[in-house]
Amino acid sequence: MNFKNQSRCRAFTLVEIMIAIAIFSMVVAAIYSTWILIWRAQNTGLQAAAQVQRERIAVHTIEDSLTCIQSFQASLQYYYFVVQKGDHPMLSFTARVPEIFPRNGRFGAFTLRRLIFTVEPGPDAIGSEKDLVLRQSPILMDMDVDEQHYPLVLARNVKDFVVECWDTNTMQWDDEWVVDTNSIPPMVRISLLLGANADSGSEATLAITRLIALPSVMMPTVVQVPRGGGNNNQNNQNNQNNQNNQNNQNNNNQNNQNSQNNNQNNFNQNNQRNNPQRGR
Repeated sequence: MNFKNQSRCRAFTLVEIMIAIAIFSMVVAAIYSTWILIWRAQNTGLQAAAQVQRERIAVHTIEDSLTCIQSFQASLQYYYFVVQKGDHPMLSFTARVPEIFPRNGRFGAFTLRRLIFTVEPGPDAIGSEKDLVLRQSPILMDMDVDEQHYPLVLARNVKDFVVECWDTNTMQWDDEWVVDTNSIPPMVRISLLLGANADSGSEATLAITRLIALPSVMMPTVVQVPRGGGNNNQNNQNNQNNQNNQNNQNNNNQNNQNSQNNNQNNFNQNNQRNNPQRGR
């Protein structure tokens, strides 16, 4: 047996094994770091896209509802237009919403609804985070409990929500519009500022401003008269005129009859005077 040849076969030393493990660890760390960077970039892109989508849906909902606004001066308690500023800004009006408006399936055929947009702390809000919510109720009906406590959330982490109305009297933008104004503004400017998600740790914000021209005006009280009432008034006036004409005609006939009677009496008297002379 050749024991010398067997003793010359060498294996990896401990130093070589440690160097190999170190090189492998560096390769794994580089791969992991690259994967983390890719994941963070993808997550940031998805959050930014979701933020833009949320803001687009919120502004689009407000724009669609404002273009369908309705207002009647004679029924101002149901068709008033209000804009309030402060810590909890609010925009409220009545509109006949389109068929694709949110929560149409819940209200069914009641498309004429009171819409209330407000900014308030959400049930799961973190810190000072606020949400832009929408509450709806059919006109002539009270808002139900579910709609009051569980409104539709249009946007989360709202930093600012500003509604400005164009005042035709002062010819400038006004950030408040009260019921006593007794009209609706011709133009509305909406400004919405959204922050990043609270769990993302980012302070990035996204702002958008829309100028919306309202295609409607408040219907004056003098115009808001039922057709039946207008026709009845016209018919009554015509009947009154006809009655006056008939009375005048009757008076004329009576006068003519009196004249004929007077003429006949005069004729008879003349005949009586002439007859004695003829007999003699």
